[in-house]
Amino acid sequence: MDFELRRAREKLEKEQKERKERARLRLERDRKAKEEARKQREALEAVQRSRRLEAAEAQLKADEQMQENLIAGRGIVFSRVLEAVGFQGSGDKIKLPPSCFTELSDQGAFDKGPLYFQLSVVHHEAVSETNQKETHSGALEFTAEEGQVGLPPHVWSNLFPLDNTTSPATALVEVRYVWLPKGIYAKLQPDVVGFSDIPNHKAVLETSLRQHATLSEGDVITVNHGVLTYRLRVLELKPSSSVSVLETDVEVDIVGSDSPLDSSNQHVLKQLTFGVLESGMVEEGKYKYYKFSIDDLVWETVSSGDVRIEVKIDVETGDGDTDLYISKHPLIFPNRHRHEWSSHDMGSKVLILTSKDKNLGVGTYSIGVYGFKGTAKYKVLVSAQDNSTFKVGQQAGSTTSASVNADTVECRNCKHFIPSRSIALHEAYCSRHNLVCQHPGCGVVLRVGEAKNHLHCDKCGEAFHKDEIDKHMKVFHEPLQCGCGAVLEKEQMVIHQTSVCPLRLITCRFCGDMVQAGISAMDTRDRLRGLSEHESHCGSRTAPCDSCGRSVMLKEMDIHQVAVHQKS
Repeated sequence: MDFELRRAREKLEKEQKERKERARLRLERDRKAKEEARKQREALEAVQRSRRLEAAEAQLKADEQMQENLIAGRGIVFSRVLEAVGFQGSGDKIKLPPSCFTELSDQGAFDKGPLYFQLSVVHHEAVSETNQKETHSGALEFTAEEGQVGLPPHVWSNLFPLDNTTSPATALVEVRYVWLPKGIYAKLQPDVVGFSDIPNHKAVLETSLRQHATLSEGDVITVNHGVLTYRLRVLELKPSSSVSVLETDVEVDIVGSDSPLDSSNQHVLKQLTFGVLESGMVEEGKYKYYKFSIDDLVWETVSSGDVRIEVKIDVETGDGDTDLYISKHPLIFPNRHRHEWSSHDMGSKVLILTSKDKNLGVGTYSIGVYGFKGTAKYKVLVSAQDNSTFKVGQQAGSTTSASVNADTVECRNCKHFIPSRSIALHEAYCSRHNLVCQHPGCGVVLRVGEAKNHLHCDKCGEAFHKDEIDKHMKVFHEPLQCGCGAVLEKEQMVIHQTSVCPLRLITCRFCGDMVQAGISAMDTRDRLRGLSEHESHCGSRTAPCDSCGRSVMLKEMDIHQVAVHQKS
């Protein structure tokens, strides 16, 4: 009996313990479920709260952007994200789709003057987020495809400086209408040495900037001068970091380049000082350029006849040979086709410039050393030499000649005047040892051993040593082809490229830039004035008359001054 009661009690206790354990586990599960539900609820509330904050911030940014657009655009709000497409053009004016014209017109943007836009990179494979670029531009036309913006090379290179292509796979650009103040000051820096050597280089820069509507700090401007191209970085602008350059006078400072002198760049002028030797080396087919100046003091001594200018090239012994070309600015890089003085002697050579040269005067001159054959090492010297010794020697020679003419006889072989008492002995010796060149117009007396080295050019008849004739034929008689298609020998080519060739560079009388002459002006009156194609177009710009303030075309200004103000 007691055993059964004990077993029943143990069984009951066991069942009660199991029920308590199950109850505890159920309570634990319920607690965990409630905790998980609470966490999920809190997470959901956090996400919803974050979304509300983000929406509020986005709305705030949108309101701020709208306010900035209103301020920047002076009440006009225009912003588009468009795909960038390159096109060949000059300046900084872009092409927009027709829908942009409608949107801007509806807001009255065209009534507020020229259109200016801020361009910033939204997405491009070659531009990182930390190196986002932006620039400014004007509007060229509204003919681009919808969803695209046409960018000229200047704008493209400033937005994507590391990308040399004109049509990448993806390039999104934000175009935003802005208002820009008129610029009053700009500081520019060329990327290489030599830009300041261009005569009237600020006029060259002004001509290039006429194709631009805006400037932005950090932009790089490309300036073309003849066959040369210079890149100038915008360091500083006033009154703002981005300005308009339309119809305004901008004070420009050009600072020196930080780049070291590049020895491989041919188009750099190295300054020469009178009387100081300068060593150099030039490879075959290449040029090395130098410059020197004749000031008023030096020209006074030259023009009086007391001094002559000597340009001397001493070539070191070896297989190399050079040619020497000299020009007066504005022709800053003389070459085989265009120069004013030249020397093609073998080895060392000297050019003497005197007051009798009509092209010589006060100014800056360029020296071009051309590598004719091989690699030549040389020394160049510009000096002012006294003429007094040279003149005295001439006078002494003429006096001696006059004193012996009274009792002299002409040698039948060498045609020299010999004293009559020794003429027989002289003629006997002269006929055995000397020969007279029989070429028409020559008559040079040569030693018998030297006669075989004396040759005449078959084309021009000039006399040369046999070692020099090959160079003469190559320099003077080998046909040269001009860029305009003309094929001429050297002498005719120099004349052609100086006065006839449409590709020759001339100084525009209106803008001061060196430009291609081009064909004759289309307008008959402009042709009668002797204006080139460029000058006819450039002279059509107007400027206020200094006397009456009336706007007059530049090419008509002289006629206006005579006809209206009776100024000669």
